[in-house]
Amino acid sequence: MGRAIVVAACVLLLQGGAVSQTLSVLHIKVVVVDADRKATPVPRHALLISDNPASAPPRRVLTGADGTVDVRLRPGNYTVESDRAVAFGGKAYQWVRTIDIAAGRDAVLDLTADNADVTSPAAGATSATNAAPLEPDPSFLLPKWQGSVVAIWTPYTRASGFIVDAKGVVATSQRAIGRATSAEVQFSPTTKVSASVVVSDAARDVAILRINPEAATGIQPIPLSCGAADKPVTDRQEIFTIGVPMFQQTTMSSGVAVRGGTPAIDSDLVLATGAAGGPVFASDGRVVGVTSALPGEEETRRGEVRIVPSTALCEVTAGAQKQMTEAAPAATHLPTEPAPSMTADALKAAAAGHSTSANGYQLSSSTFDVTFITPLLSYAAQLQATGRDRYDTDQAIVRPLLDFSNWSEYVSAYPPVLLIRATPKMVEGFWTTVARGAARTQGVAVPPIKHFKSGFGSMRVYCGETEVAPIHPFKLEQRVSDTDAIDEGLYVFDPGSLGPQCGSVKLVLYSDKEPDKPDTRVVDPNMVKRVWQDFAASR
Repeated sequence: MGRAIVVAACVLLLQGGAVSQTLSVLHIKVVVVDADRKATPVPRHALLISDNPASAPPRRVLTGADGTVDVRLRPGNYTVESDRAVAFGGKAYQWVRTIDIAAGRDAVLDLTADNADVTSPAAGATSATNAAPLEPDPSFLLPKWQGSVVAIWTPYTRASGFIVDAKGVVATSQRAIGRATSAEVQFSPTTKVSASVVVSDAARDVAILRINPEAATGIQPIPLSCGAADKPVTDRQEIFTIGVPMFQQTTMSSGVAVRGGTPAIDSDLVLATGAAGGPVFASDGRVVGVTSALPGEEETRRGEVRIVPSTALCEVTAGAQKQMTEAAPAATHLPTEPAPSMTADALKAAAAGHSTSANGYQLSSSTFDVTFITPLLSYAAQLQATGRDRYDTDQAIVRPLLDFSNWSEYVSAYPPVLLIRATPKMVEGFWTTVARGAARTQGVAVPPIKHFKSGFGSMRVYCGETEVAPIHPFKLEQRVSDTDAIDEGLYVFDPGSLGPQCGSVKLVLYSDKEPDKPDTRVVDPNMVKRVWQDFAASR
């Protein structure tokens, strides 16, 4: 009997311990209001969470870009307090709140201007103290301006830029967009419009693009700091930049100016692919420049980010606005990438048994070799090449499926799109052939000496009689010597736009040497069917 009582007591103790260890989720949201009473989330606000009575050092958490954070806690009473005050609108806000956490029940804690300890240092300033108004917290730069920073696509590059005028003026780095004369500006995963390059100033590394003002409706332009009162960036000054990395959300990163001055500023900022060309801010919110890159090998060696100062940005922008005499590009929305519908694991599993040969996905014209590339085909080729020198693999795989030059990072993300690659053919010149024949008569065997017949110009694709607009009309820049390069085409399409429902799929190819001479090819229906089947799992 006594033993049974002891066992029962142990069971009760264990059950009680299990209940006491049950974790609940505390949902915290930190919001303040601006002068217009508009709610503004407080991003990256540090909070300290401690239990009462204290049994351990406080736990430190940070709110996200939306001003929220979720914390898993054991049942008990807790104090949630700001690690430091946050400055906004000339006031300083901080919070100290207590809350009870019950076992198995989520809790919500809203930290707002109404329950904050609010101070206004400037309001109580005297001539003796000469206190200045609080500068805005840099954390608010991202929620304030993220809608004004855009992604820029050109045939050769992916960059960022920012709206500087409601008339549809977009500023970016000239290095970031290269030699493009036209581009596409993307505001969101589903909204993209055409843009023209008004000015491309290589000397000052600033480019100004123009979009239709209707496309910029409702977007707040980022004001430039232009004028004699503008403060130059100094050594070790803290700076912040906003960019739109490829296939990522708009982000903000911080760093310091390693070397201030003109014509450029070196910094220790770290940028993801596609983020160059975004605005750079000082801690007080002033625009002090635009991100670019160090030239050539120096960029790779030092890993720093070059900043074009706002003086150059202002000069080029002012000149560009005087040149906008032609009609703005259309505000029509352009095609964008479909939302991913397969997980990485599902793609890997589907590609494991897929053929890595490009045979069956290729056709030839008089000037180009054309390859249809699906994510399954590309992923399968990468799997085969993993762990070995990719250039030791079958050349039928290497050229069309593994080497994508300036768009390698785009393809390696395996977006759910169909790629159509047009590679210029190589031919031997007439007199070279004659010379080789003459050498052969003398007993000397000379291998064929070939060169590219012509570079890629453009491509048009038809589903039946209807032309299909590409998501991106990319070009691959392939070096053929230290001084020369030739273009390949890499057009990106929604896979649902080209399939058996078309009846026929037709390609019309143009070379850069003969842009008015079309080279037309009808795609084998079996190839169309094979490509369509590769996307069956994603449909």
